[in-house]
Amino acid sequence: MEALRWRHEYSGKVRDLYLSDAEPARALVVASDRVSAFDHVLEPGIPGKGALLTTLSLWWFDKLDVPNHLAGARGGLAELSTPLPADVAERAMLVKLLDMFPIEAVVRGYLVGSGWAEYQATRSVCGIPLPDGLANGDRLPEPIYTPAYKAPLGEHDENISFERTVELVGEADAEAIRALSLRVFSAASAIAQERGVILADTKFEFGRDPETGEITLADEVLTSDSSRYWDAELYAAGGPHRLDSFDKQIVRDWLAANWDKQGTPPPLPPEIVERTAARYRELIQRLTA
Repeated sequence: MEALRWRHEYSGKVRDLYLSDAEPARALVVASDRVSAFDHVLEPGIPGKGALLTTLSLWWFDKLDVPNHLAGARGGLAELSTPLPADVAERAMLVKLLDMFPIEAVVRGYLVGSGWAEYQATRSVCGIPLPDGLANGDRLPEPIYTPAYKAPLGEHDENISFERTVELVGEADAEAIRALSLRVFSAASAIAQERGVILADTKFEFGRDPETGEITLADEVLTSDSSRYWDAELYAAGGPHRLDSFDKQIVRDWLAANWDKQGTPPPLPPEIVERTAARYRELIQRLTA
Protein backbone atom coordinates (compact mmCIF):
# COMPACT_ATOMS: atom_id res chain seq x y z
CA MET A 1 0.00 0.00 0.00
CA GLU A 2 2.98 2.30 0.59
CA ALA A 3 3.84 2.19 -3.11
CA LEU A 4 0.40 3.59 -3.83
CA ARG A 5 0.93 6.31 -1.21
CA TRP A 6 -1.87 5.00 0.98
CA ARG A 7 -1.11 5.15 4.69
CA HIS A 8 -2.90 3.10 7.28
CA GLU A 9 -5.06 5.31 9.48
CA TYR A 10 -7.31 3.02 11.49
CA SER A 11 -8.40 -0.60 11.92
CA GLY A 12 -11.75 -1.77 13.21
CA LYS A 13 -12.67 -5.36 13.93
CA VAL A 14 -13.16 -6.09 10.24
CA ARG A 15 -12.23 -3.05 8.13
CA ASP A 16 -9.02 -1.07 7.63
CA LEU A 17 -9.02 2.60 6.68
CA TYR A 18 -6.31 4.21 4.54
CA LEU A 19 -5.74 7.86 3.61
CA SER A 20 -3.58 9.45 0.93
CA ASP A 21 -2.38 12.98 0.30
CA ALA A 22 -2.93 12.25 -3.39
CA GLU A 23 -6.65 11.61 -2.80
CA PRO A 24 -7.90 14.54 -0.68
CA ALA A 25 -11.34 14.20 0.93
CA ARG A 26 -11.28 10.46 0.13
CA ALA A 27 -10.56 7.31 2.08
CA LEU A 28 -9.89 3.74 1.08
CA VAL A 29 -11.93 1.25 3.10
CA VAL A 30 -10.63 -2.32 2.85
CA ALA A 31 -12.64 -5.21 4.29
CA SER A 32 -10.53 -7.99 5.78
CA ASP A 33 -11.30 -11.67 6.32
CA ARG A 34 -11.28 -11.13 10.08
CA VAL A 35 -14.24 -12.41 12.05
CA SER A 36 -15.28 -11.21 15.50
CA ALA A 37 -17.65 -12.42 18.20
CA PHE A 38 -18.25 -11.35 21.78
CA ASP A 39 -15.98 -8.32 21.24
CA HIS A 40 -12.97 -10.45 20.24
CA VAL A 41 -11.32 -10.87 16.86
CA LEU A 42 -11.00 -14.60 16.29
CA GLU A 43 -8.48 -16.85 14.59
CA PRO A 44 -8.46 -17.92 11.85
CA GLY A 45 -10.41 -15.57 9.63
CA ILE A 46 -13.06 -16.60 7.11
CA PRO A 47 -11.44 -16.97 3.66
CA GLY A 48 -12.99 -14.66 1.09
CA LYS A 49 -15.17 -12.87 3.65
CA GLY A 50 -13.80 -9.39 2.89
CA ALA A 51 -14.51 -9.72 -0.83
CA LEU A 52 -18.01 -11.10 -0.16
CA LEU A 53 -18.90 -8.25 2.22
CA THR A 54 -17.66 -5.67 -0.25
CA THR A 55 -19.50 -7.28 -3.16
CA LEU A 56 -22.77 -7.33 -1.23
CA SER A 57 -22.42 -3.73 -0.02
CA LEU A 58 -21.79 -2.52 -3.57
CA TRP A 59 -24.78 -4.50 -4.85
CA TRP A 60 -27.06 -2.91 -2.24
CA PHE A 61 -25.67 0.61 -2.77
CA ASP A 62 -26.61 0.21 -6.43
CA LYS A 63 -30.14 -0.96 -5.55
CA LEU A 64 -31.00 1.73 -3.00
CA ASP A 65 -32.29 5.17 -3.92
CA VAL A 66 -30.36 7.05 -1.26
CA PRO A 67 -27.11 9.09 -1.26
CA ASN A 68 -24.10 6.92 -0.39
CA HIS A 69 -20.45 7.49 0.32
CA LEU A 70 -18.96 5.86 -2.78
CA ALA A 71 -16.60 8.19 -4.63
CA GLY A 72 -17.61 6.97 -8.09
CA ALA A 73 -18.09 3.95 -10.34
CA ARG A 74 -16.90 0.43 -9.47
CA GLY A 75 -16.95 1.17 -5.76
CA GLY A 76 -15.13 4.42 -6.40
CA LEU A 77 -12.08 2.59 -7.71
CA ALA A 78 -12.60 4.01 -11.20
CA GLU A 79 -11.51 7.35 -9.72
CA LEU A 80 -8.03 6.08 -8.82
CA SER A 81 -5.16 7.11 -11.04
CA THR A 82 -3.12 4.10 -9.87
CA PRO A 83 -5.04 0.81 -9.81
CA LEU A 84 -5.00 -1.27 -6.66
CA PRO A 85 -3.61 -4.82 -6.63
CA ALA A 86 -6.37 -7.27 -7.57
CA ASP A 87 -6.44 -8.94 -4.14
CA VAL A 88 -7.00 -5.53 -2.51
CA ALA A 89 -9.41 -4.14 -5.11
CA GLU A 90 -11.93 -6.94 -4.58
CA ARG A 91 -12.17 -5.91 -0.91
CA ALA A 92 -11.92 -2.13 -1.29
CA MET A 93 -14.16 0.91 -1.68
CA LEU A 94 -12.97 4.45 -2.34
CA VAL A 95 -15.33 6.66 -0.37
CA LYS A 96 -15.98 10.29 0.38
CA LEU A 97 -14.98 11.44 3.84
CA LEU A 98 -18.10 12.28 5.83
CA ASP A 99 -18.83 13.90 9.17
CA MET A 100 -20.15 10.72 10.78
CA PHE A 101 -23.07 10.69 13.21
CA PRO A 102 -22.23 8.92 16.52
CA ILE A 103 -25.16 6.52 16.28
CA GLU A 104 -25.96 3.19 14.72
CA ALA A 105 -29.36 3.30 13.07
CA VAL A 106 -30.80 -0.11 13.93
CA VAL A 107 -34.08 -1.26 12.37
CA ARG A 108 -35.84 -4.43 13.51
CA GLY A 109 -38.59 -6.12 11.53
CA TYR A 110 -38.71 -9.25 13.68
CA LEU A 111 -38.39 -9.99 17.39
CA VAL A 112 -35.09 -11.80 17.86
CA GLY A 113 -31.69 -11.53 19.54
CA SER A 114 -31.29 -8.82 22.16
CA GLY A 115 -34.75 -7.51 21.22
CA TRP A 116 -36.33 -10.83 22.20
CA ALA A 117 -34.43 -10.87 25.50
CA GLU A 118 -35.61 -7.35 26.33
CA TYR A 119 -39.18 -8.08 25.29
CA GLN A 120 -39.35 -11.03 27.66
CA ALA A 121 -38.44 -8.75 30.55
CA THR A 122 -40.31 -5.55 29.66
CA ARG A 123 -42.75 -6.25 26.78
CA SER A 124 -40.87 -3.54 24.92
CA VAL A 125 -37.70 -3.07 22.87
CA CYS A 126 -35.57 0.00 23.50
CA GLY A 127 -38.54 1.64 25.20
CA ILE A 128 -40.96 0.91 22.34
CA PRO A 129 -44.00 -0.98 23.71
CA LEU A 130 -44.97 -4.15 21.84
CA PRO A 131 -48.08 -6.35 21.99
CA ASP A 132 -48.30 -9.23 24.45
CA GLY A 133 -48.00 -12.78 23.23
CA LEU A 134 -45.13 -12.44 20.75
CA ALA A 135 -42.68 -15.33 20.42
CA ASN A 136 -39.00 -15.48 19.50
CA GLY A 137 -38.65 -14.75 15.78
CA ASP A 138 -42.13 -13.32 15.31
CA ARG A 139 -42.63 -10.57 12.77
CA LEU A 140 -43.34 -7.23 14.42
CA PRO A 141 -46.54 -5.34 13.60
CA GLU A 142 -44.30 -2.86 11.80
CA PRO A 143 -40.52 -2.30 11.70
CA ILE A 144 -39.15 -0.36 14.67
CA TYR A 145 -36.18 2.00 14.89
CA THR A 146 -33.93 1.22 17.87
CA PRO A 147 -30.74 3.30 17.66
CA ALA A 148 -27.49 2.64 19.49
CA TYR A 149 -24.62 4.85 20.53
CA LYS A 150 -21.39 3.89 18.77
CA ALA A 151 -18.96 3.03 21.55
CA PRO A 152 -15.17 3.32 21.14
CA LEU A 153 -13.39 0.26 19.75
CA GLY A 154 -13.34 -2.55 22.31
CA GLU A 155 -16.41 -1.35 24.18
CA HIS A 156 -20.06 -2.37 23.84
CA ASP A 157 -22.42 -0.23 21.79
CA GLU A 158 -25.20 1.14 23.96
CA ASN A 159 -28.87 0.97 23.02
CA ILE A 160 -30.37 4.44 23.38
CA SER A 161 -33.75 6.07 23.07
CA PHE A 162 -34.79 8.28 20.19
CA GLU A 163 -34.81 11.17 22.64
CA ARG A 164 -31.15 10.51 23.34
CA THR A 165 -30.35 10.65 19.61
CA VAL A 166 -32.01 14.07 19.53
CA GLU A 167 -29.59 15.16 22.26
CA LEU A 168 -26.65 13.75 20.30
CA VAL A 169 -27.37 15.02 16.78
CA GLY A 170 -30.27 17.46 17.03
CA GLU A 171 -33.96 16.96 16.37
CA ALA A 172 -33.97 17.55 12.61
CA ASP A 173 -31.13 15.12 11.91
CA ALA A 174 -32.46 12.53 14.38
CA GLU A 175 -35.84 12.53 12.66
CA ALA A 176 -34.28 12.44 9.18
CA ILE A 177 -32.04 9.49 10.08
CA ARG A 178 -34.97 7.58 11.56
CA ALA A 179 -37.18 8.18 8.52
CA LEU A 180 -34.38 7.31 6.11
CA SER A 181 -33.49 4.12 8.02
CA LEU A 182 -37.08 2.88 7.99
CA ARG A 183 -37.47 3.71 4.31
CA VAL A 184 -34.28 1.90 3.30
CA PHE A 185 -35.19 -1.10 5.47
CA SER A 186 -38.62 -1.33 3.83
CA ALA A 187 -37.15 -1.16 0.32
CA ALA A 188 -34.43 -3.71 1.10
CA SER A 189 -36.92 -6.08 2.75
CA ALA A 190 -39.05 -6.10 -0.39
CA ILE A 191 -36.03 -6.80 -2.60
CA ALA A 192 -34.88 -9.65 -0.32
CA GLN A 193 -38.37 -11.14 -0.11
CA GLU A 194 -38.52 -11.37 -3.91
CA ARG A 195 -35.45 -13.61 -3.68
CA GLY A 196 -36.83 -15.86 -0.94
CA VAL A 197 -34.90 -14.19 1.87
CA ILE A 198 -36.19 -12.41 4.98
CA LEU A 199 -34.35 -9.34 6.23
CA ALA A 200 -35.01 -9.63 9.97
CA ASP A 201 -32.96 -6.66 11.18
CA THR A 202 -30.01 -4.51 10.23
CA LYS A 203 -27.96 -1.49 11.21
CA PHE A 204 -27.05 1.52 9.11
CA GLU A 205 -24.46 4.23 9.61
CA PHE A 206 -24.84 7.74 8.28
CA GLY A 207 -22.71 10.83 7.95
CA ARG A 208 -23.10 14.30 6.51
CA ASP A 209 -21.41 15.01 3.21
CA PRO A 210 -19.44 18.22 3.89
CA GLU A 211 -19.69 19.20 0.21
CA THR A 212 -23.47 18.83 -0.22
CA GLY A 213 -24.77 18.83 3.35
CA GLU A 214 -26.74 15.65 2.58
CA ILE A 215 -27.23 12.87 5.10
CA THR A 216 -25.38 10.02 3.41
CA LEU A 217 -25.37 6.23 3.86
CA ALA A 218 -21.89 5.03 4.79
CA ASP A 219 -19.77 2.06 5.84
CA GLU A 220 -21.08 -1.36 4.82
CA VAL A 221 -24.77 -1.79 4.09
CA LEU A 222 -27.08 -4.79 4.49
CA THR A 223 -24.25 -7.33 4.67
CA SER A 224 -24.15 -10.58 6.61
CA ASP A 225 -22.11 -8.79 9.28
CA SER A 226 -24.54 -5.91 9.77
CA SER A 227 -27.82 -7.74 9.19
CA ARG A 228 -29.77 -10.86 10.06
CA TYR A 229 -31.18 -12.76 7.08
CA TRP A 230 -33.32 -15.90 7.10
CA ASP A 231 -34.48 -18.35 4.46
CA ALA A 232 -38.15 -17.44 3.87
CA GLU A 233 -39.20 -21.01 3.06
CA LEU A 234 -37.59 -22.45 6.20
CA TYR A 235 -39.09 -19.65 8.29
CA ALA A 236 -42.58 -20.34 6.97
CA ALA A 237 -42.21 -24.08 7.62
CA GLY A 238 -41.34 -23.51 11.28
CA GLY A 239 -39.19 -26.00 13.16
CA PRO A 240 -35.75 -25.74 14.77
CA HIS A 241 -33.99 -24.24 11.74
CA ARG A 242 -36.46 -21.48 10.87
CA LEU A 243 -34.19 -18.80 12.38
CA ASP A 244 -30.91 -20.09 10.95
CA SER A 245 -29.21 -16.96 9.66
CA PHE A 246 -26.84 -16.26 6.76
CA ASP A 247 -24.07 -14.88 8.95
CA LYS A 248 -21.56 -15.79 11.65
CA GLN A 249 -24.14 -17.29 14.03
CA ILE A 250 -22.38 -20.63 13.53
CA VAL A 251 -19.25 -19.02 15.01
CA ARG A 252 -21.15 -17.50 17.94
CA ASP A 253 -22.87 -20.79 18.75
CA TRP A 254 -19.61 -22.78 18.65
CA LEU A 255 -17.80 -20.20 20.74
CA ALA A 256 -20.58 -20.04 23.33
CA ALA A 257 -20.38 -23.84 23.71
CA ASN A 258 -16.59 -24.04 23.83
CA TRP A 259 -15.37 -20.91 25.62
CA ASP A 260 -16.18 -19.37 29.02
CA LYS A 261 -15.45 -15.84 27.74
CA GLN A 262 -12.33 -15.67 29.89
CA GLY A 263 -8.92 -14.96 28.38
CA THR A 264 -8.16 -15.57 24.72
CA PRO A 265 -10.82 -17.32 22.62
CA PRO A 266 -9.85 -20.73 21.21
CA PRO A 267 -9.09 -21.03 17.49
CA LEU A 268 -12.03 -21.88 15.29
CA PRO A 269 -12.09 -25.46 13.93
CA PRO A 270 -11.78 -25.82 10.14
CA GLU A 271 -15.34 -27.15 9.79
CA ILE A 272 -16.75 -24.07 11.58
CA VAL A 273 -14.74 -21.77 9.30
CA GLU A 274 -15.95 -23.55 6.16
CA ARG A 275 -19.60 -23.72 7.25
CA THR A 276 -19.55 -20.01 8.01
CA ALA A 277 -17.91 -19.16 4.67
CA ALA A 278 -20.56 -21.26 2.91
CA ARG A 279 -23.37 -19.24 4.57
CA TYR A 280 -21.81 -15.96 3.42
CA ARG A 281 -21.48 -17.31 -0.12
CA GLU A 282 -25.04 -18.65 -0.16
CA LEU A 283 -26.51 -15.28 0.77
CA ILE A 284 -24.62 -13.58 -2.06
CA GLN A 285 -25.91 -16.18 -4.49
CA ARG A 286 -29.49 -15.95 -3.24
CA LEU A 287 -29.64 -12.17 -3.42
CA THR A 288 -27.64 -11.34 -6.51
CA ALA A 289 -28.35 -14.25 -8.88
